[in-house]
Amino acid sequence: MNAALNEELFRVTSIPYNSSTMVIFIGTPLRKNSYRANSGKYYVTIKVDPDTLPVEPAIGQYWLVKGDRHIKNMDIGDYVMQQHTYQSPVHVECRLPETGEQLIQFIARENDFKGIGESKARALWELLGKDFHATLNNDTPESRILLKSVLSEDSITALFEGYAKYKNLAYCNWMSEHKIPASVQQRLLKYHSEQSIEAIKQNPYVLIGFGMSFTEVDSISQAKLEVTTNDDRRLSAALEIAIRKEIEKGHTYTIQANLRPHLTKLLKDKDLVAKAFHAGHDKAQYLLNHTTGTYHPTAQLLMENVVTKRLKALASQNNLYDEHANSAYCSAVGELPYELTKKQEEAVTTCLDNAVSCITGGAGTGKTTVLRTALRAYYAMGFEIHAVALSGRAAMRLHESIGFITSTIAKLLRNKPIDSEKQKHLLVIDEASMIDLPTMYRLVNHIHPSVRIILTGDPNQLPPIGCGKVLADIVESKVIANTLLDIVKRQEGYTGIPEYSKLINQGEVPEQLTTGAIYFHETDKKEISQVCCNLYQQSPENSRVMASTKALVAEINKLTQEAVNHSGSRLEFEMNGELFFQHLRLNDSILFTQNHYDKGIQNGSLGALTSVVASGDSYGEVTLDTGDKLIVTQAVLDCMELGYAITLHKAQGSQFPRIIIALQKGKIVDRAWLYTAITRAESEIHIVGAEADLKTITAAPSHSNKRNSYLVDLLKR
Repeated sequence: MNAALNEELFRVTSIPYNSSTMVIFIGTPLRKNSYRANSGKYYVTIKVDPDTLPVEPAIGQYWLVKGDRHIKNMDIGDYVMQQHTYQSPVHVECRLPETGEQLIQFIARENDFKGIGESKARALWELLGKDFHATLNNDTPESRILLKSVLSEDSITALFEGYAKYKNLAYCNWMSEHKIPASVQQRLLKYHSEQSIEAIKQNPYVLIGFGMSFTEVDSISQAKLEVTTNDDRRLSAALEIAIRKEIEKGHTYTIQANLRPHLTKLLKDKDLVAKAFHAGHDKAQYLLNHTTGTYHPTAQLLMENVVTKRLKALASQNNLYDEHANSAYCSAVGELPYELTKKQEEAVTTCLDNAVSCITGGAGTGKTTVLRTALRAYYAMGFEIHAVALSGRAAMRLHESIGFITSTIAKLLRNKPIDSEKQKHLLVIDEASMIDLPTMYRLVNHIHPSVRIILTGDPNQLPPIGCGKVLADIVESKVIANTLLDIVKRQEGYTGIPEYSKLINQGEVPEQLTTGAIYFHETDKKEISQVCCNLYQQSPENSRVMASTKALVAEINKLTQEAVNHSGSRLEFEMNGELFFQHLRLNDSILFTQNHYDKGIQNGSLGALTSVVASGDSYGEVTLDTGDKLIVTQAVLDCMELGYAITLHKAQGSQFPRIIIALQKGKIVDRAWLYTAITRAESEIHIVGAEADLKTITAAPSHSNKRNSYLVDLLKR
C-alpha cells in the first residue's frame, strides 16, 4: 500500500457487482501521467459503499478517485495487467469530461446520448467548442437552431436530455463533499431538482425527510452550514423526529410527556427541549390539538379521517337483509352438514344486513364457519368475492377454509382498483387484527365506495407492526356491526388449543400446563435455544419456532441449521475474481425481511432455498410457501434470512401445524404475546421456558392495546 494519497481519473468499463451494501466498478485510466510506478497497462477497481457515491455508476462515465491504492498483478490471458484497487476511498466523484477529445468520446459512448456517434459528437465539439456547456445548459429555440446544422431533431432532444442528467453532477459532488449519502441525494434531486442545494442551505433539516438521521444532519449543519444549537429549524426538526418515534411505536398521536424523553436525547439540554415545543418553523408535519394537548402527525390524521369517512358511509347502509338475501342465506345454510348455533346464525345475518361488519372471536369459536356461510350467500346474491389476508400462508389457509379465490393484500393492491359500476363486490379482510392504519387507508382507497366489507379477526391478539389498531378501534367504537363469537366449539381431533388460549387471554394460568396437544417443557433460560432446536428436529417439515427477540431468533436459527442442514451446499457466487458466500444453505428454511411486491414477496414471507446454482444475475432459487418459484437476485438476497425460527411479528397472519414457543420474559412478552403465539398453531404446541415466567406473563395485564389511536374517537363522533 502506498503511503501517499493517490488520485486517478478513469472511464467506467464494467460494473461486476452492485448491491445495497457494496458496489464494485472498474475502469481504464484517462491521464497518462496518473501512474508512474511501472510501464505497462493497468485498470482501476473501486470497492465502495453505494451511499458514499454521488450517483450510481454506469458504463462510460468519468470518475475521479482519491485514496489509498493497492497494486496487484493480474493474469489477463497471455499477458499481465496491473490492478489498482481502491477500497473505501477517501473521495470519489463523477464528472463530465474535462477536454474536447474526452467529451467527444463520452457522448459517443454514453447511452444517454442516443443517436449521436463519434462523427456527430466531433462535429458538435467543432461547432460549439468552449461554448459547449453554456449552449446545452438551457434548451432554447436559439440553441436548437444552432444545433440543427449537425444533428437531427431527435438527436438534439437526446443531447439536451442526456446533458440535463449529467449537469446534476455538480450538485451531487457538492452534496458528497458534505457527506450526504447517494440515496438521499437522488431522492432530493428528484423532489427539488436544481434547487436542491438551495433547499439544504435554507433548511438543512429537510434532509431528515429524505432518509438521514437527526444526528447526521445536525453534524453537517453545525460543522458546515453554521446552524446554532437554538436555531428554530433545528428545534422544529427535533420535535418532528420525536413525534415520528412515537408513530414507530404504533401510536397515531402523542402527548408532550411522551415526546420529552425523545427531545432530551436529541437536544441534550432542558432549556432547548422547552423551546422545541414552541418552535414554529414547520408545523405542516403535525397538528396540535390545544384542547387535549395532543400532537397529531398530518399523515396519520389524514389516513384516520379517510378510513373513518368510508367506514361510516358503509355503516349507514343497514337493513339490507331482504327476501333475496334471505333466499341466499337459506340456500347457504342448507348446504351445511351441521346446524349453526344461534350466535353463528346472528353473525351470518348481520354480515348480510350491513354494508360493513365484523366477525370477531378467539380460536375455535367458529369464525371460519360463519365467514364461509356468509360468503356462499353473498355469492348466490351475485357478489364478486375478494378475500385477502396479510401473508401468503394465511391467504392459502383462507382459501382452504372458504373455498373462494384468495390473495395477499399486497397482490390486491398491485392489481387494478375494484370498481363497482358493472358488478357488486365484497371485500373480506381475514386476520384483520394485523391490519395497520396505512394498510387500511390503502385498501379503502383501492375500492369503490359501494364495495361492502367484512372484517374477521381477534382484537385481543398483538396489534399490527405498523401504527394504529384498526380492528380493535372498530370493535371498541361500537359503530360498526360486530358479532363476537365467544363459545369454543370442540371439533373432531380435539387439541385443547382454543380452551388453553382462551384461559391465557383471560389472565388465567391453565391448571395443567401440559394437556391435549400442548406440551410445556420446564427449561432454564440458558437452555431454551437448544431445547427449541431439539424439538424442531422431531418434525422439521411441520414446525416453526416463535421467539420474542431478533437475538434469540438468530441463536435458534444457527443451532437448528447446524442440526438439520449442516451439510447443505452454501449459497455462494463469484464476482470480480472474488468468492462471496452467504450463511444460507440448500434446503434451508428462508424468511424475507423486506417488501418486494413486484416479486410476490413481503416482509414475513417464507419459503425454502431449493437451488444454489448461480447463473448470470441469478444466485439460486427459493420456493415460496405459496408454491411460487422466486429467482434469487441481489435485491432478493439482501432481504433473506434463515427462517427456522422467526419473531412473532413475522408470523402475524400465518398459522403452522406445529409451533414451538421460546418463552422468555422481556419488554414485548406479555399476555397478548403469549396468546397470539398459541393461536398461530394448527394442531400442536410446545412451550419452552420457566413455569414461573409463564405465570407472571399471564397474570399481568396486557399492554399490547395501549396504543394511542384517534380512529376510535373519530368513529364515535
